[in-house]
Amino acid sequence: MYFSFFVPDVNPQCGGYLSGSGSFSSPYYPNYYHDNARCVWRLSAPSGQRILLTFSDLELERCCDCDYITVYDGPSVYYSQLGQLCYNSSLDTFHSSSSDMTVVFRSDREGVSRGFRAEFISSLPTDKGRVECSSDNMNIVISRSFLSSQGYSGHDVYINDEHCRPTINNYQVVFNFPLNRCGTVREYFERGRVIYQNAVRGHGSSSGVITRQSGFKLSVACHMEKDSVSQIMYEALEGIDFNITGRAFQHHHGFFTSGSFYQQIYESPYKVSLNEYMYVQVSLRRDDSSLVLFLDTCVASPNPHDYADYRAYYLLVNGCPRDNTFSTHVSGSRSYARFSFQAFKFLRTHSSVYLQCKVLICPANDYNSRCRQGCRTRKTRSLGSQHQMATMVLGPITLKDVEKSAVERLEDKVAKVDA
Repeated sequence: MYFSFFVPDVNPQCGGYLSGSGSFSSPYYPNYYHDNARCVWRLSAPSGQRILLTFSDLELERCCDCDYITVYDGPSVYYSQLGQLCYNSSLDTFHSSSSDMTVVFRSDREGVSRGFRAEFISSLPTDKGRVECSSDNMNIVISRSFLSSQGYSGHDVYINDEHCRPTINNYQVVFNFPLNRCGTVREYFERGRVIYQNAVRGHGSSSGVITRQSGFKLSVACHMEKDSVSQIMYEALEGIDFNITGRAFQHHHGFFTSGSFYQQIYESPYKVSLNEYMYVQVSLRRDDSSLVLFLDTCVASPNPHDYADYRAYYLLVNGCPRDNTFSTHVSGSRSYARFSFQAFKFLRTHSSVYLQCKVLICPANDYNSRCRQGCRTRKTRSLGSQHQMATMVLGPITLKDVEKSAVERLEDKVAKVDA
């Protein structure tokens, strides 16, 4: 008598060759990856272009010598390292100096975690746009024909500091400015590496503050090593950075596919269409019927570090909706809160939106607490009831329309004309 057994593949294939733009993740993500993993991804851009790699989610075993990710500046592991990530690393961005990049993920034989997700895109072809860097200056050159294919002119584009205006000739739009001016952001990294970043954006209208029409953005960067300088320009594809801070209570939040809040969305970055409804739930990490959560204020801003910005747009204030698409599903009565709103973007700013929400946590048996009072149009003196406040930040929430590549958008326009 013979017996046959089916043994599942506990070490699935991972890694591979990826080109252009796309995403990849650890095995089984967002579930736990397996032991003894060794995954190698080779990323490739078209000739003459380079690669931008962004990690949007990262959760590895709490041992940097056990599970880690290494990024190499070339087509194999024999090229120089751009960096290494482990459990306590911040979400980082890497730029290649050529058209190839290699990413290696390793796990040891014991202890696993949820893993990671990463996105990569190729730089803009040099005939459409380029950035030139020196030790003290940045020069951004964009083809007028490329801008025209996107529906913009040289007068419609601007950089982080809108007072820094371009010069326009018959063929090009040129921004030229010192590295320490015009809203350039400077970041320091290990081994003496410094990155200077700015962005070119487009707007077609200056009326109003909020719009539900698509926009345009190019990101530019200069990389200063101890003995070299490199630069890159790419169409922006920003990942979501979930950042939740609390005091006495830990809580988490997530996006869901519908108002039933049954199926959670693990896609990162969360890409939505303009006017698409987004459903969000905030809850305590441990279900506790003795506490209730109340949504107090939600404000959207183009700047993730400044929600008092004059361009900020309030969706909810003191529990009262300010946006006509904002809807509170549950708030102030359970150990979780739920709400929804339509995807939108700001004029003259980023192609993505950051959202900050303040949540109050109150005792469930205190019916005089702020959590039980609902919408309050004006501030009143506290009656002494106890509550704690926590703040969550969602974003950037990226628009699908904006993330189409320049070639895809041009092909769409050609297809419409042909039709």
